[in-house]
Order: sequence, then C-alpha cells, then structure tokens
Amino acid sequence: MSNAAEQADGLLGPAAIRDLAQHLDLRPTKTLGQNFLHDANTIRRIVRTADLEPDDVVLEVGPGLGSLTLGLLPACAHVTAVEIDPRLSEQLPRTVAERAPQLADRLTVVTADALRVRELPGPPPTALVANLPYNIAVPVLLHLLELLPTLRTALVLVQAEVADRLAAAPGTESYGVPSVKAAWYADVRRAGNVPRPVFWPVPNVDSGLVALTRRPSPPGDRAATFAAIDAAFATRRKGLRAALAGWAGSPAAAETRLRAAGIDPTTRGERLSVAEFARLAATDPVVGA
Repeated sequence: MSNAAEQADGLLGPAAIRDLAQHLDLRPTKTLGQNFLHDANTIRRIVRTADLEPDDVVLEVGPGLGSLTLGLLPACAHVTAVEIDPRLSEQLPRTVAERAPQLADRLTVVTADALRVRELPGPPPTALVANLPYNIAVPVLLHLLELLPTLRTALVLVQAEVADRLAAAPGTESYGVPSVKAAWYADVRRAGNVPRPVFWPVPNVDSGLVALTRRPSPPGDRAATFAAIDAAFATRRKGLRAALAGWAGSPAAAETRLRAAGIDPTTRGERLSVAEFARLAATDPVVGA
C-alpha cells in the first residue's frame, strides 16, 4: 500500500513505526510483550471486526505507538488508552494530534499497568479493543471484564494458542482455566488469524483475534466458582473426585458435592461448562470433611 494512501486516513505504516521508535529511542522489549502493528489493512480489519457503534467508548490496552488507536478513533465516540510505558503514553497524544488533529479530543491516555487499574477517567468504556501483550493477555482480559461491567463487547489480539484456549468449548483439547473463566462473563469465539509479518518486530508465534460478547453470568458466586475451576484443572488428568479432594476437604466430600450438583464424580474438569462449575461451587460444604 502506498504511503500517500496510508496518510490519507492517518494510519501508521512500517516506515512511520520505525521513525517513531527511533525518535523515542525505543527498543521493543519482550518483557512488556511489545510487538507493534504496522499494517494498515490489518488495522482496518480489526476495527471492522470490532463492529463498533458511533457512541461506543473504547478501552485500548497497550496502544504502543498508536497504530490501532488511529484506526479506532474515527469509529467511536472516545478511546481511553492504557499504556504502561511512559515514553509511549506521552507520545501517543502527539501522534494523534499530528495525524488526526480533528479526532484528538476523542483520546484519553492513562499511564498505568492494566493489571493494576482500579478506575478509569471519563465515560465508562463499552468496548475493549486491544493488541494484548502475550505474557499477560488472559489476566488482563479477566481483570477488565470483572472491573468494568459496562464493557459490552471485546475484541482482543493475542497469541494464537491463547486465542484457542479462550474460545475453546468443554471437552476439547484446548479447554482449560482461561476458557471457563472467560465464559463466566461472555460468549467467546475465534474471530480470525493475524499473520506474523504485520508486526514489528516480527513475533515468533502466530496471533489470533478473539471476540467476546457480554452476557449474564451464571447464578452463583464468582470467587467460589473460580476457586473450584482452579482446583479442577490443577491436576487435569484426574477425575473430579480426586482433583477436588483438597478443595472439598476429602475425596468423599468432593463426591458428595459433585453428586449434589448432578455431576458424575469420575468425570474430568475439562468436560464441565461454567454453569456446572457454578452449580458445584454453590453446593453446601461437607461438615467434618
């Protein structure tokens, strides 16, 4: 794609990304999971897939040099960008002011670790759209879904293996803790693959998009349900009677609670839906177990 066409909608191409990085003396670090998108067509595809409404308030985590931010700003009412690297968070408003001055007032930048954010300035976000750092993608996603009940949808770009886990159904090979916990909050599906060359530096893993649509959580207590999920998958090769012995107090207590929830004690955790885990967590503890 030509530079002129790229600049027509202000999006950053490979040359602009490298110039910005050089200007900031930025060397992308694996520690922060920094792989910057630089392909305008991929940005447009992500924004299109996010299916935003004009009045949406988008939360973006890890905006980096601003490639995705510039794509999101025309498609929604506001973008709140949370960036842990102070050099990047200081540069982002300048980049937007230079490339899309008419949209600069739609952007709020917060310098913070997304895992530790407890509140955000401005209007409450309705959509999460982010290229999440690979090493913390699942904890960040779960933290934000819990913290921000106003989030109606999410579209996250993550490592392909993580994408598979998040979207996996019960009984499949990839199904595990991330799958069940994400399902507490939303319907989750794979929304496509993203090739390695659209990032700088080029990652050594494949990437995928995951779309989440908020729905009511199952009846029950989240913390208690998550504790049961963690216990069930800590030894995933065991049947639940054995795997949940520590959680329930003994194998016999685990069997009692499983039967009370209508679950076969010999089944494994990877076969249970989030609603079944919630039902199990809601059973009464066995006295003297």
